[in-house]
Amino acid sequence: MSEVKCNYKPKDIAGKLALTFLHNPLTALLAVFILAVGYLALEIMPREEDPQIAISGGSVIVPMPGATPKEIENVVVKPLEEKLREISGVEYIYGIAKENVGIVNVQYYIGENREISNLKLYDKVMQNMNMLPKNAMNPLVKPFDIDIDIPILTFAFYKRNPNLSDAELFKITKDIQYKVNRIKNVSKTQLKGAHKRQFNILVDLEKLSGYHLSLGQIMKAIESVAKQVPEVKNRTKDKKIVIFGVPNAIESVEDVKNIMVANYMNSPIYVKDIAKVEDGIDIQNFKKALIWAKDLETKPQYTLEVSKLKGTNAVFVANDVLALMEELKPYLQQKGIGFVLTRDYGKRANDAVNELVHHLIITIAIIAVMLVFFLGWKEAIIVTFTVPAILAITLFIAYMTGQTINRITLFAFLLSLGLLVDAAIIVIENIHRHLHEHDAVYKDMDTILVEATDEIGAPTNVATVAIILTMVPMAFVGGMMGEFMKPIPYNVPVALLASLLVAYIFTPYLSKKMLKKPHMHHHKHHFQKEQRIPPECDIDGGKK
Repeated sequence: MSEVKCNYKPKDIAGKLALTFLHNPLTALLAVFILAVGYLALEIMPREEDPQIAISGGSVIVPMPGATPKEIENVVVKPLEEKLREISGVEYIYGIAKENVGIVNVQYYIGENREISNLKLYDKVMQNMNMLPKNAMNPLVKPFDIDIDIPILTFAFYKRNPNLSDAELFKITKDIQYKVNRIKNVSKTQLKGAHKRQFNILVDLEKLSGYHLSLGQIMKAIESVAKQVPEVKNRTKDKKIVIFGVPNAIESVEDVKNIMVANYMNSPIYVKDIAKVEDGIDIQNFKKALIWAKDLETKPQYTLEVSKLKGTNAVFVANDVLALMEELKPYLQQKGIGFVLTRDYGKRANDAVNELVHHLIITIAIIAVMLVFFLGWKEAIIVTFTVPAILAITLFIAYMTGQTINRITLFAFLLSLGLLVDAAIIVIENIHRHLHEHDAVYKDMDTILVEATDEIGAPTNVATVAIILTMVPMAFVGGMMGEFMKPIPYNVPVALLASLLVAYIFTPYLSKKMLKKPHMHHHKHHFQKEQRIPPECDIDGGKK
């Protein structure tokens, strides 16, 4: 019995790809390369819990001493609002008029470049300085510094040694914050619930009146050596008040005590004569955070929040910070300070990716088992190979385009998971059908594989493009939701296109290596009589 040697010319891209790679010695190397780059992308692609979204905007603050809110509104706020609306990309502008100051807040559309937005805002304000009143002070342009992200790590610091002062606890945690902030790819750190160190001046009001002094004189005296005018707080029950300021020339309690306030009967009066000075914390701050210890005892704690730079790997950054904290552990124990890791989003991001890989393995196994019953174990192996190959291509392209693996990216992969094997199943099923047709015994294997792949190319392409078009509109959704959901319209179409390429290239190639034509005994003259053999095909090497 003889085979039909056909010079089949494919009409669709599917058949052309199958014919090109069917005997190409680089096809196997291409498969290994795709799996390798996909694995590398999975390992080095930045991982994070949630996608980071930057909000661009800023505030323009214009002080105008002595002006009423109505005057501020008419001569500062409204003219500024009118000029700032000329900036492209601005979504909201809202002004606030107060006594002595006007504030105009600007918010750009989400997705606008932050640096460019800040420059445009500053440039517009500087261009219109001449429109401000003469008695207005120079405007202050303060850009927003907001990333919609959750800190990847939080540490709670508490006192193990009850004799440790709050000021010392703040100083040590502040030093740790400085060290953490120097770690590569750490964007910002914040201390929450912390009481800052300051000098507290507890003024005795009876002594103050005895020397015929006023609080204003004390404020003026401290102002001469401090960065800002101290604030006067309410009186305490024991007829004392609290005054605090930021130290400058003041470096110790003795410096504060020796500040001269006034002369009384040709004798200098110092702060120590009318007040008690202590090196403590901002006692006017009544906010605090507590932590539950193992013995169910609550203790005051300071929380250190650590955030990463956008686009960096939360797992790597978290590991670097945790390594530093492990080095500082003996030092903190010596100082009588304990700490607890209360949030680790790097671990959560890593666990999410590992869980996805685990589910992918389960899905591939389920697909393989199902196909064994419907098509055969060899066909099942061929289709099973396509899933990791498609995901490898998608991951590599996502990595090259600067994306990160987060919960939305993972959702996009899971969403496309059920669609990835469609093309490969269609191709292998059509090859399986062609191999079991009556005339398959007279055709060579190459012809069957190319013809079967080419036959389903057009409808499979149209179906895939139709699914892709349903995802494209999501790329044009604006606002916070649009930025948050962008990985879906970016990755699902890429995965679907990759599924077509993998199905058209590797399914025929693997079928050539693994599948064989079934043994069927039919007389060739039966097909010649019915003219089932195409004119471009020859029998027995050209003998018809």
